Amino acid sequence: MDYFQMTAPCGLDCFNCTFYLAHDNGEAMRQVELWSDQLKIPTEIMLCQGCRNHDGQIPLQKHLFGDEHRCAAYECSKTKKVAFCGECESFPCDHLHPYADKANTLPHNTKVFNLCLINKMGLEEWAKSKAADVKTTYFTKPWSLS
Repeated sequence: MDYFQMTAPCGLDCFNCTFYLAHDNGEAMRQVELWSDQLKIPTEIMLCQGCRNHDGQIPLQKHLFGDEHRCAAYECSKTKKVAFCGECESFPCDHLHPYADKANTLPHNTKVFNLCLINKMGLEEWAKSKAADVKTTYFTKPWSLS
């Protein structure tokens, strides 16, 4: 697995995403097909190879927001010539701002935490030992102050 290629500059772990996993995982494909039916969007548009492989233009996002839609964090990382937003002198910035809207279904609020872990642990170690746990904790563990 090329963890660099399959980790978005913003810190999202594309290699753990259902839309990527569906290429080789039957359970993930069934989930994508269910969403495809519910949303009336062709399955092939929902499948993804990771934002770096799509040069920041994910097929589903292009379908929903138009061909000109570009991810601001991806574009900024290219402009500033940083591999990950956590390397930028402006980190953290509003391109990584967490939002409550859809927080229960989308992992985007984990970006800054992931980037800090990548800086601390290194990309490979984070990808192999922590990335999946971050998303699991985010979506399943109860909120606590401890």
